[in-house]
Amino acid sequence: MDLPDRPLLDALAAYAHAAAHRPGTPCRCAGGLVGVLADRDDGTVVRHGRLVAKAHAPGIEPEAHRARIALAAHPDVREVFLPPLTVSPPGELDGRPVSLWPYGSPVDPADPDAAPWEEAARLLARLHRTPPPDGAAIRLPGMRAPAKAALAVDRMRRTAPDHPAAATVLAAWSSVPDGAATDGPRLLCHGDFHLGQLVRDEEPAEPAEPAEPAEPAEPAESAESAKSEGVPTPSSAPWRLIDPDDAGLGDPAWDLARPAAWFAAGILPPEIWSRFLGAYQEAGGPAVGADPWAQLDVPARALTVQTAALAVAKATAEGRPLDEVEDVMIDTCARIAGHRTDSAPTAST
Repeated sequence: MDLPDRPLLDALAAYAHAAAHRPGTPCRCAGGLVGVLADRDDGTVVRHGRLVAKAHAPGIEPEAHRARIALAAHPDVREVFLPPLTVSPPGELDGRPVSLWPYGSPVDPADPDAAPWEEAARLLARLHRTPPPDGAAIRLPGMRAPAKAALAVDRMRRTAPDHPAAATVLAAWSSVPDGAATDGPRLLCHGDFHLGQLVRDEEPAEPAEPAEPAEPAEPAESAESAKSEGVPTPSSAPWRLIDPDDAGLGDPAWDLARPAAWFAAGILPPEIWSRFLGAYQEAGGPAVGADPWAQLDVPARALTVQTAALAVAKATAEGRPLDEVEDVMIDTCARIAGHRTDSAPTAST
């Protein structure tokens, strides 16, 4: 895959190439193993063979970022997070911190029936049950899920104040109580869970230093040869969470809020929601009690508003109407606004 001609992408691609190969070693990676995986405001990700390089969001707070990367690398969460590759000193491009990770196969969007909802629920339960590592409770910031909802609303206010759906979204936002971000327990949380945050950990051994990394596997290497050497194949490797950029301490109900919001909107089928929530509860997840919605109601409202606000902002920027799923989220905001919470004060201002 050819990389777009942009300075950051070019620099990130060169960084990934240097990390993937010893100096002077030619690249023999197949074309499909090199390319851009994501290029968004909150992060740019490039793959090179078995490695992934990520340029994190500009303006990220350095101490909080280091604490989150250290959390993902900590052995206490080794069976939850895909660990980063050790880089010394940490990389930086154009003032943005850069991290290196092993490549993992993502969830296949073309096969929704195979989506690992139960595995995801068990990973979240395990994360939420893990005590913050020694010293991490002091260094770790709050997880960013509540802040991201507020930022989405602010973005819509700035960029699409006159959109026909904006008033509906703001009315739903007014039902989210102030203080929702600080109320509740302070447990380890991912902060931005969705199925795109899952990959197969195809090399679950301790990560190697990238100073002299192993050469990427040749395309001729087969799944059968990998099995004979005891290397997990993509279909058998365990799932792991990625992207700790929003991780930290907070109320774990926010990690369940996006699936809950999708279920409430009618986007996530009831049987899938039941499987996800049931697996979480069976794994001892502490986010919810006997009545899950006592804890999930406010975070699910906030994630509904966040999704709708971003939809309005993006549709306005792209000069297009809302699509079918986005319309569903606006309709859900209308239902939320019609059943306002009695909590006060609210997040309407």
